[in-house]
This record gives sequence, structure tokens and C-alpha cells, in this order.
Amino acid sequence: MIEDFFKYQAQTSPYPLALEISHAEGSYIYDSNGKAYLDFVAGVSANTLGHQPIRVNQAIKEQLDRYSHVMVYGEYAQKPATELCKLLASLLPEPLNKTYLVNSGTEAIEGALKLARRVTGRSQLISCHHAYHGNTMGSMSVMGFEERKQIFRPLIPDVDFITFNNESDIQKITTRTAGVLLETIQGGAGFIQPENDYLIKIRKRCDAVGAVLILDEIQPGFGRTGKLFGFQNYNMIPDVVVMGKGMASGMPIGAFTASSKMMDLLSHDPKLGHITTFGGHPVIAAAALATLQEVTETNIMAEALEKEQLFRSLLIHPLIKEVRGKGLMLAAMTESPEITNQVILECHKRGLILFWLLFEGKAIRITPPLTISKEEIKKGCGIILDVLNEVQELQNKNNSH
Repeated sequence: MIEDFFKYQAQTSPYPLALEISHAEGSYIYDSNGKAYLDFVAGVSANTLGHQPIRVNQAIKEQLDRYSHVMVYGEYAQKPATELCKLLASLLPEPLNKTYLVNSGTEAIEGALKLARRVTGRSQLISCHHAYHGNTMGSMSVMGFEERKQIFRPLIPDVDFITFNNESDIQKITTRTAGVLLETIQGGAGFIQPENDYLIKIRKRCDAVGAVLILDEIQPGFGRTGKLFGFQNYNMIPDVVVMGKGMASGMPIGAFTASSKMMDLLSHDPKLGHITTFGGHPVIAAAALATLQEVTETNIMAEALEKEQLFRSLLIHPLIKEVRGKGLMLAAMTESPEITNQVILECHKRGLILFWLLFEGKAIRITPPLTISKEEIKKGCGIILDVLNEVQELQNKNNSH
């Protein structure tokens, strides 16, 4: 299978990990030799409830027995999608009450950018340096990392960049600005949280100039930071909230939510302002609904904050300079990308799945399922510390020579 994987399946990098998967359950993934890997990554924040969550799987099976795809998005009333949007509206602050369901986070970003231009009649979009919002052409246009997008230019024009947490840059948001797009917590840049009421100040500036404020909640969303959405930690409300990744416990989905007044503009002048064939797919929507119910009807979000503290208490080592992030969206920062690579690859050999962040080479991604147990956290952190000790010993030997 590995040979066919490289021969027939397009790759995203020269060196994929190429783990041959047999099955997965709970916090573990198993390879074709039966080796168990403790999962500290959760499909890059997608497997909110771990692998094979019973409630979600049951919802998928029940919906499959009723009907699957029947019509393009927005034409027929289908219970799973309708119930999902209704529940989201009840859990989000006003005026965030209408949701557009799509297939991925990047597609949700595309829809949100179009909505900002439709609402304001303006063209300028503002994003942040080192931001990541997806990899389609529109999302890439607002990615703040030139090295990754230069080869694909020309991209969408009239996009400008500010620096996250830099208050003087806020003045770059003007009456020319259609939309300001921020990650609530910067992901690829190293899990950087907003400081000094930064999001509140952005909110006030957008209000003053009439710009639409879009928050990308694709990673923090659905309980990962101890609240359903990350922005709920920072005492402000965006005009548009974008979600994806963890919404459906590993099934492909995205969504953007705004006020009815804003969202209704996509239906006319021109009509079909945003369309998608498989958005709101009933089987996927059933998985998302079950995920949202499980996250909000249990103590899983509060427990994410307790588990964060456990991680922080355990991940103390001379080679770890700090642990960034909130809840179960954490990054252990080492001294160098070389150390980070060593730790991730050696932990993988020892049955612990860690991963990289997109732009910050010193970061070790730790985004386990929200359902991970405290015993599993202790086990995984023990492996990380053992590896760090060996890396440090090797460093000391090299230095002494």
C-alpha cells in the first residue's frame, strides 16, 4: 500500500510520514502491523471527540439509512442541516443567527470574504502577517506568508496585511476596507493569543469605518479553547464567524455564520451569490449536529481547560522555552526547528503522534481529541520528556567534544 500511496496519490510534501493505517479508536491510531499510536494531533484539530465516537457514528448510520445527497445546497429542507443551523444560532450571541454550510474551512473563508464585499460594496480585504486561512485562491490571497504563495500569483487584488497584536496597525483599517479577517488565535504562526484587548480594539475600529469583522475559528472552534468558540474568551462579537475542522468529528465540513440581514444578501443581486453542491450534506450535517450536542451537553469544554493545566504542569524541561495557546490548542516551543523535528520524529517512532505548525518551525503541535484522558496525557508527556532528555544528552556530549 505504501508503494501505491506514493505512486498514485498526489503528495503535499516530499517527506510524508506514510503511516499505513489499519484502524483507530478513542485516542489511538493503529498501523497495519498492529502498533498503537497515541494521538496528540487529532487529525490536525479535526477529531474533536476522538476516533470512532459512538454518538457521531450512530448519527451517521441512522442518516445513511434515511437518505444521503438529494439536492444542491439550499433548495430542500433537510432535517440534519436545519437542526444544526438552529442549534448553532441558539449557542451563538446575537446577531449571529444564520449559517451557511459548506465542505471545508477554506470554502467557508471564501464565502465570508465574498459576503464582506457584498455587504459593504468595497473591495479591500485586510488580513495578518503569518495568517493561514486555507489554500484555495481566495484564502491564499489572505495568507500572510509570501513564500508559500508567490509561485501562484496573481492572486486576488486589493489585499493588505497588518501585524497581529500590533495596535498601531489598526489605523490601516479605513473606509476603503470591506472586511478584516483574523484568526482568533493565530494557528500557523505559533498559537498566538490576542493581547491587551486587541480583538475589542479591532472590533471598535471596524465599527467606526463600517468594515465587516470576520473571525476564523476553524481551529479554536467547537470547544477546543474551553468555550464553544475562541472569541467567547475575549469579550467581543465578530460580524462573521468561520468554522471548520472539528465541527463534525473528522468528517469534511465548514460553515460561516452572520446575521440574517447580512447572510440574506447572498440570495439576490445577484441570486446564487454563493453556491455549493455538497454543502449541508445530510450525513455530514448529522455528524456535526451530534458533535455539537456532545460538546455542549457534557463537561468536555471545561475539562479542556483542566487538561491544559495538566499539560503545562508536565511539559517542563530546559529545552521547552514556553507552552503557547489555550485549552487543547497548545504548542510547545523548543529552542530550534532542529530540536522540534527530532522530537516529533522520535516520538512518532515510540508511538506518539505529534506534528508541526505551518510557519513556526520551533513549535510542537499538541491538539489532542477533547476526549483524551488525563492518564493518556501523562503517558504522552512522559514520552516527550524522555525524548527531550536524550536530545539534551546528545547536545551536552557534542558540546563537550
